[in-house]
Amino acid sequence: MDLRNNTQSLKRKLDWTEEDEVEEVTTKPRRLDLPTDISNRIHLLKSSFSSSCSDRSSANCALFVLSEFAKDEDIVDVIVNCGAVPVLVEILETAGDCDADSYKYDMEKDCAFILGLLAVKPEYQRLIVDAGALSYLVELLKRPKSPVISQALFSGLLRRAADAITSLAHENTNIKTLVRLDGGIPPLVELLEFNDTKVQRAAAGALRTLAFQNAENKNQIIECNALPTLVLMLGSADASIHYEAVGVIGNLVHSSPEIKREVLLAGALQPVICLLSSCCLESRREAALLIGQFATTDSDCKIHIAQRGAINPLIEMLKSSDLQLREMSTFALGRLAQDSHNQAGIAYNGGIEPLLDLLDTKNGSVQHNAAFALYGLADNEDNVAVIIKAGGFQKLHDGHFNAQPTQECVTKTLKRLEEKMQGRVLKHMLYLMRTGEKDLQIRVALALAHLCSPDDRKTIFIDNNGLELLLNLLQSTNPKQKGDASAALHTMAMKDMCSSIVDPAPTSPTPQVYLGEQYVNNPKLSDVTFIVEGKSFYAHRVCLLSSSDTFRAMFDGGYREKEAKNIEIPNIKWDVFELMMRYIYTGAVDIDLDLAPDLLKAADQYLLDGLKSLCEYAISEVGHNLSFSCFYFC
Repeated sequence: MDLRNNTQSLKRKLDWTEEDEVEEVTTKPRRLDLPTDISNRIHLLKSSFSSSCSDRSSANCALFVLSEFAKDEDIVDVIVNCGAVPVLVEILETAGDCDADSYKYDMEKDCAFILGLLAVKPEYQRLIVDAGALSYLVELLKRPKSPVISQALFSGLLRRAADAITSLAHENTNIKTLVRLDGGIPPLVELLEFNDTKVQRAAAGALRTLAFQNAENKNQIIECNALPTLVLMLGSADASIHYEAVGVIGNLVHSSPEIKREVLLAGALQPVICLLSSCCLESRREAALLIGQFATTDSDCKIHIAQRGAINPLIEMLKSSDLQLREMSTFALGRLAQDSHNQAGIAYNGGIEPLLDLLDTKNGSVQHNAAFALYGLADNEDNVAVIIKAGGFQKLHDGHFNAQPTQECVTKTLKRLEEKMQGRVLKHMLYLMRTGEKDLQIRVALALAHLCSPDDRKTIFIDNNGLELLLNLLQSTNPKQKGDASAALHTMAMKDMCSSIVDPAPTSPTPQVYLGEQYVNNPKLSDVTFIVEGKSFYAHRVCLLSSSDTFRAMFDGGYREKEAKNIEIPNIKWDVFELMMRYIYTGAVDIDLDLAPDLLKAADQYLLDGLKSLCEYAISEVGHNLSFSCFYFC
């Protein structure tokens, strides 16, 4: 199709001006036959027409109307079914061969915009790519500015092309790879430094999408030296810029320890911490999530995060009305609290009470993250009194925790508090029980009844009147207090009757439910597919959710994988991943000694303690046999 041919267009038949089109679209179509209307517009674009002002106006008008229709998802199907995609791609192809002028750029910009809107529906992503659109969109990103084109028009073209690539590649592993193979990543990285913030934002948005769960794309983005610019964008006064930048960096470091180290070396930590106090809610969420990911690097990084001022804003987020903000902040604090240097600081800055309050939430991810943070904080002797003064024992002991991992975490926290209840911690508790206000005395007495050693009972309950507090509580008119006192006295009586009263074993967790060998890599009833070394592994969320905290966080939290159909697994070999999944489905696996070290790393990454034990045993047996052989033959 030659846009410059001198032929009559359908503009004559439609006999509407551009102003009429604007009014008609904004007030919804008056005509009942929408498919016919859309088909007429598409046919107009297919027809050759002259370079006259009227014909150019009619073509621009047709594109404008189609773009307005495409904003309505209910009309997208009609547009595609009427054959719009090949026509739009043909315009991109033909316009690329024309001399540069504003008309050509307008046509390309509008076509890219419409294709991006159509690609919002996943079922049309592949159709658009197969029609050849991707290579033309990438070429638009690489195009130098023509001196006859305004800066605003050129910026609009680049932005629409980047946005279209974002829509096409969204949660589509194959198209993400095609963008890289077509050379789309280097020009997107270059556009991060473009002199228009809207173009910067669009380029960052595309890179964010391309980096998600695609190791090769991540590596190329790093190789193109994107990090220095992204780190500078974190400090932008424009919220839309730093939101996209922190999103790109978050996707780069996700499941990529080496890239995480490079990001930290590039100076990202401090600007990310600053974003915790941003006025942009979305940036604060992303920053908190990223801080949590940084905190898994090493102990030194956890300390640096705290030293640079992350604790206070994270604690403030715990009190937010935004659920996702609470989830991300508990995630970050949970990781930071596992380091002994941070535990006192989190408590000193008031983190314990809001974390205890979040144990009552109905959101499983927030509740588990809060429980995990409290488990770390309970390791510090100075925090034990703070937890009990704030009613933490009662919340941990009496709380309702639906998820098995959360129950196990709470059990471990109570066990940790029990282990700390000696020496100066116990003396502090006795001081509070003697001198505190009545409510505090009762709270301490109830906690000590469950946590103290049998050897300390006389000191606590006879010498310091703890028993009198509990007996008086039995006379309370408050049913809750009476029940608490009864349970405390019952616990002490039962411990006396047990042969092992010092270290009662926790309740056994619910046994793991295994789907069985027949469902390993079986597409039947599969609702998620893992991409490992380019191959598909079919899995079932119900089995994965019951297997480990990692998969629970992946599929039951507010993370990116929750709604994804295809999830790329980087840095794990196919044979290793298959063995790991076989263990999850059957509870047993024959460990190939050559794969045992890599399988051990995978089991550690996905928190599969049973599989870790099997691997460690297999490796230790090899070492034992080798040592025995050397001894025997010497």
